[in-house]
Amino acid sequence: MANGGRAQGNQRSTRDPALPVVGRETETAEIMRRVASDRSRSEVLILTGEPGAGKSVLLDLAADRARREGGRVLRAVGSESEAHLGFAGLHQLLRPVLGELDRLPARQRTALRAVLGLGECPEAPDGMLVGLAVLTLVSDLAESAPLLVVVDDAQWIDRASLDVLSFVARRMDSEPVTLLVGVRAAAVLPGLGKGYERLEIGPLSGEAAARLLDRQPTPPTGRTRVRILQEAAGNPLALVELARASAKRRLGGSGMEGPLPVTDRLERIFAEQAEFLPEATRRPLLLLAAADATDALMASRGLPEADDKAWVPAERAGLVRQDGPWISFRHPLIRSAVYHAASFEERRQAHLALAELLIEEPDRRAWHLAAATMRPDEDVSAALQRTADRARRRGGYAAAAAALERAAELSPRRADQARLLTEAAVMAVFTGQLGWVEHLAAEVRGRSEDPALISRASLATGQLMTLRRHHAAAFALLTRIAAEAAAAHSPRVLDALAAAAVVRYYSGEESHQQKIEDLLCAMPDSTAGGALRAWVLAVSDPNGAGASLAPALPGLIAAAKDDAGGLTALAIVAWLLDQTALAARTFDEAFDRWQARGSLPDGLGCAVGWAYLEQGRWADARSVAAEIAAVASAAGLDHAEACAHALDATVLALLGEPADARRGAERALVLVDPLESRSVAVSARRALGLAAVAEGDYDTAYTQFRSAFTDDGDPVHYHVSCTVLAELAAAAVRRGRQQDAAELLERSARRLGTGVSARITALFNRGRALLAEPDHAEPYFQAALADDTGEQWPFERAQTRLDYGEWLRRQRRIAEARPLLTAALDTFQRLGARPWIERAKAELRAAGIEAASSVVPSVFTELSPQQQQIVQLAARGLTNREIGEKLFLSPRTVGSHLYRVFPKLGITARSQLRDVIEGTLSGASTQI
Repeated sequence: MANGGRAQGNQRSTRDPALPVVGRETETAEIMRRVASDRSRSEVLILTGEPGAGKSVLLDLAADRARREGGRVLRAVGSESEAHLGFAGLHQLLRPVLGELDRLPARQRTALRAVLGLGECPEAPDGMLVGLAVLTLVSDLAESAPLLVVVDDAQWIDRASLDVLSFVARRMDSEPVTLLVGVRAAAVLPGLGKGYERLEIGPLSGEAAARLLDRQPTPPTGRTRVRILQEAAGNPLALVELARASAKRRLGGSGMEGPLPVTDRLERIFAEQAEFLPEATRRPLLLLAAADATDALMASRGLPEADDKAWVPAERAGLVRQDGPWISFRHPLIRSAVYHAASFEERRQAHLALAELLIEEPDRRAWHLAAATMRPDEDVSAALQRTADRARRRGGYAAAAAALERAAELSPRRADQARLLTEAAVMAVFTGQLGWVEHLAAEVRGRSEDPALISRASLATGQLMTLRRHHAAAFALLTRIAAEAAAAHSPRVLDALAAAAVVRYYSGEESHQQKIEDLLCAMPDSTAGGALRAWVLAVSDPNGAGASLAPALPGLIAAAKDDAGGLTALAIVAWLLDQTALAARTFDEAFDRWQARGSLPDGLGCAVGWAYLEQGRWADARSVAAEIAAVASAAGLDHAEACAHALDATVLALLGEPADARRGAERALVLVDPLESRSVAVSARRALGLAAVAEGDYDTAYTQFRSAFTDDGDPVHYHVSCTVLAELAAAAVRRGRQQDAAELLERSARRLGTGVSARITALFNRGRALLAEPDHAEPYFQAALADDTGEQWPFERAQTRLDYGEWLRRQRRIAEARPLLTAALDTFQRLGARPWIERAKAELRAAGIEAASSVVPSVFTELSPQQQQIVQLAARGLTNREIGEKLFLSPRTVGSHLYRVFPKLGITARSQLRDVIEGTLSGASTQI
């Protein structure tokens, strides 16, 4: 609660503020440890508990401790009425330091000022850039003194602000910053739910509850005391408030019979306290209750000078407290009780008064006007639409959707209502709240028969469903939309098919392909062609589309150079067609835009990570996986999160971290239905197989790789399964299952035909070489290495070189084997593929060469993915601030990472980093 547990605050006048609250000694000690002045790294702690449990008292103690020890405190308190105002929580948090925004880099400062309503931005501020601005500001503030960030009642903090907070929390590392978040036990905090330590503030013990009653000014006794202890159930606020009420009237009579819910009971107590206040106090009290937290000062200042003393009775009654010019309720339940005890007309007049006071705050004014309006009102609806537009431009999608939804309710014309609800559904997609999007789409259908609006709203639902686990339902919805759009000759058909193709890829369902082809044929000629059509063809059937699309791709990419969405889509197409180098270059070109085009991952968003993995940029791949997993987890998008875990597990297996790889892959499998998410299932099983290979467990490896195909030998997934064939062949040789693997490989080759990519051709040839009789293997090895385009898949290329070198050594052709084995080892060392490094070294020893240890590169590859990125950028001469901008880290975190890695790399100066990187990458030049 905003001031939850404030009831215990009456103890603080008779004790040292550092002393723990009654019954909260353990919790107090735990929190105080987090805010100790000698801390050198960041801390994040989530306090959970029921209303009145005392979360806010504990947060107050932490803030007091931080200030006494010379620290700085930033604080925000959530409010139900502010939950729909984009970035309201962030504005409240940063209000004391708005004068320090000038220290930020220009792009960050412009973006942050724009979302806070302090300036204009030429285009919608990048969400990652806003997060980076706050991270940089927090880091700079912590330079002079430890910083405590307190967020209370976080369940009512607006979504845009929570997104920024979760961004900052994930990237705080070396800063002396503590983030304490208070939230109701049942609430879900997007971005701050998983992965952070939680401290549950439960009910007080019987002994502690009794001690708290004894500390009250008039401790209850007898039957009254027993009733209070029973019904308060250990809730500190309930104990104090019921004790206070019992001191004013006899609480032991018939009116106390039967249990009452704590919240209802307390609201009744507060309402009764307000009921006996003089009229001169009740009127401003209602005004304060109708105001948002940010508007409270303005509400109190709106009183005539003669009424300044009107607050005194409310303060004496324990309903409000005054802190300088600020007047606030002691507890949100008091605000709720005062507000709901008033008649609608009284509440309406309060909101109108606030709207008049907020003439310079158009967004808050619009919501107060809406609260005062029950009938359709075109002017208020228009004001809310303008609010939504401002929120959208700031990237506050939840706020924009809420404003559009309320604008629709107040619009006098059904056609406008349907249009506004459709726009709200499109905005709500970016919140990840499928139930909300479905509700809005249903409202559109109930208010309009316009097929274009119904199609657009339904499409929003389908697009969000693609990122969840129930793909059969998503595909049915999207293809129905596409069919209806085709019948109406609407260009919306291609948008629906683009989303349906994503579902086809995720599910791997073969029947989906024919449906997509039929709908493409029915598509109006005016909508044919372009990047979106290329997307549909490549995603739904990459092998079939490759021959026709590949030559056109460079031209399409060049034409889309100013379109972030188009570039990203075409980069994914390039990846699907195994033009990995082109895909990675295009992703890099769009990097500053594709990573933060919204608050959700795009369809096939992990494709960039797979492209980086295949190109040997494993640290980049892990960074992509981490970012998508965090965003998807926060939004409850199980399938998108599973994709990210499968990607990360694959990299971990290749790096030789099998235990971590298994955990990630198993997490991915838990998150999806394997029959509806075959792409994830096969990818995760491949990661499990690679983890087994890293441990030398080829029985398990074969079983996992074999699961990429049905018992009849058909691929489980039309695109992912064929990438497993070479690994399956390698495991089959060690398990004695060559015949089964050979049949699978040749069956897949016949199925794919002659139009396969150079990558798949090389993988087929490697598999054939491994499975062939020794006398017939060499032509396949040579064919696998013949095409120079294979260099864009360095790990796969190195595997083939290792296999070929091993075969040559066994044929006693040692001189020919050595260059191949050396080149393979160089690549494995550059990538950090430890299990394969050891195997290549063993083969070289058998060939008479003792491989020299490549100390610096091996140490470099043992750094975390983030540290590797920082070192690479620093070697290019970028400053800490510039590196932070690229990686969305604070300059202090960048500096701390460099400080820690210098000793590991055996260097003492930044100027030596270039030599480290050149030494790490030198292996690439020795490849054959």
